[in-house]
Amino acid sequence: MEVFVALTISVLFAIGVFQLLRRNLIRSAIGMAIVSNAINLFLLAAGAYRGEVAAYANQVGQRSDALPQALILTAIVISMGGFAVVLSMLYVLSVRYKTSDSDEVKGLTH
Repeated sequence: MEVFVALTISVLFAIGVFQLLRRNLIRSAIGMAIVSNAINLFLLAAGAYRGEVAAYANQVGQRSDALPQALILTAIVISMGGFAVVLSMLYVLSVRYKTSDSDEVKGLTH
């Protein structure tokens, strides 16, 4: 099972990096979201602990660690905020330059 999880995370990360390197800015934004999901899966897989009881339960037994879940929840909130900023910049670029191709956008450098 660990091999399947590792392969899934690596394929997601590779797809995300491939999309980030595209010239289309919309595909780059989607690639950023895929990479952030791959990182969240990696954090969950690396921090998973096989406890007998859930971290929030009031039962006796070996509890699972709640820290990876808290880190992933924080990472999801931060990545959605960053994705909203990127989408707003993409909207401004597409209205101003009428394209989403990064090669056709002129005047961004001094």
